Amino acid sequence: MKPRTPKNTDLIFTTSQWLPTPLEETFAFFAEARNLERITPPFLSFRIVTPGSIEMYPGALIDYQLRVRGFPVSWQTEITAWDPPNGFTDVQLRGPYQKWVHRHDFCSENGGTRVDDTVNYLVPGGALIDRLMIKPELRKIFEYRRTRIEELFLP
Repeated sequence: MKPRTPKNTDLIFTTSQWLPTPLEETFAFFAEARNLERITPPFLSFRIVTPGSIEMYPGALIDYQLRVRGFPVSWQTEITAWDPPNGFTDVQLRGPYQKWVHRHDFCSENGGTRVDDTVNYLVPGGALIDRLMIKPELRKIFEYRRTRIEELFLP
C-alpha cells in the first residue's frame, strides 16, 4: 500500500522589504495594530473593529471586518508570539482561510531595518485555487502594502 500524501500541505507566501529607519522605530509602527488599516488596499474595505486601544501581547485578540471578492468577512486574529523589536506572529482564529499564520520579523540591516513577512496558510480547494486566485491576490495586497510603507517611511 502506498503511503498517503497529506492533502492539507501548508502554502507559504514570503516577502521582504528594507526600510531606512532604525529597528525600534520600524517595529513600533508595525506593533501599532491600527496602522494595518493604513497599509491595506482600499478594495478590501478593511477596518479594525476591536474597540479602544489594542495592547499587543501573546493572547491579544484583534477583530476586523473586510470584503473578500465583494463579500463581507469577519476576521479574528490572536497574537501568539511577541518579541519586541524582533518580531511577532498573528494567527487567524476566524476568517476566510482554513489556516493563516503570519510571522513578522525585523532585523537591523545596512543602517535600517529589513522587514520579513512569512505566511503559512491553507485555502479551500488547495494548490489549484491558490495558484489561480489566492496567491495572485496576496501578491497584489502585499505590493500595495510595500508601496504604502515606502510612502510612509521613505523621505
